[in-house]
Formats: sequence, structure tokens, C-alpha cells
Amino acid sequence: MPYFVLFIWLALCAAQDIHQRHIANSLTLGAAALALVYLLWTGSTWLGANAAQGGWALLLALAFTLPGYAMSRMGAGDVKLLAALGLATDHLYLLGTFIGAGVSSLLWVLLAPKVWPHISQKLRLRLQYLDPKQSKKYAFAPFVLVGMVLTVLWIH
Repeated sequence: MPYFVLFIWLALCAAQDIHQRHIANSLTLGAAALALVYLLWTGSTWLGANAAQGGWALLLALAFTLPGYAMSRMGAGDVKLLAALGLATDHLYLLGTFIGAGVSSLLWVLLAPKVWPHISQKLRLRLQYLDPKQSKKYAFAPFVLVGMVLTVLWIH
């Protein structure tokens, strides 16, 4: 059940990022607040890691994302998304998700120019912020979702 909730939350963030190139604070900060309250109340993360591991995962998330934000390579929503994910999981899930997101976004950069022309116009309009011609800065939340799914499949 905890994985299902994480996947739904990440899917909502990914859908909003794809459509608006923005993730609402209610999704990111709200999830971070809930994860922090859960962590403080139970002494463990949503996925069952101890509080110290959740804290380390939060610090790792900030270490990975703040430099990208400072260089305008990532948005603030991406930083908050991964920080909330760190509070809800642990360092292993966070690292796996971040690596999976990086690999899947690299694959998209390589394959999108070949695949994009074959996608229907209607779908291309819905996925406008993944268009390889539009920008070098894609919506990142969909790749975080893919990274999390791959990490859960790998760990379990």
C-alpha cells in the first residue's frame, strides 16, 4: 500500500509537470509535511526506514538537487519533490530513483527525436513539455516516477 500511494503522488506530480511545467506546492510541500509528521510521529519513514535514514535521504536529495537548481538546470518543484521523496523513503530508494530518473531522461534525450514524429498530434500536445524541439530543459517529474518504479522493481 505505501508504494501505491507513492506512485499515485508521483504520477500526479508528473502529470502536472508535463502539462504545466510546474509542480504545485500543495503536492510537494504538502507531501513533505505529511512525510515529516509521519517520520516524527512514528520514528520511521513511510516505507519503514528509521528516522535517521530518512534524514540522510533528505540531505542527499538536497545535495543532488540544489546545485542543479543553482545552475538553472532543475526547477524548485524538482528540489521539493525529491526532498519529500527522501523524507518518505530512505537513501537507497532515493539514490535508485535519482539514478533511474537520470538514465530514463538520458534515454529520452537520445530516443525522442526519432520517436516524437511518430506520436499522434493529440498526444504530442498533451506531452508538450517533453517535446525534444521545444526545450533542452524537460519536465523532470515523469522521469522521477520512472526512476521510482524501476527502483521498487529492482529492490523487490
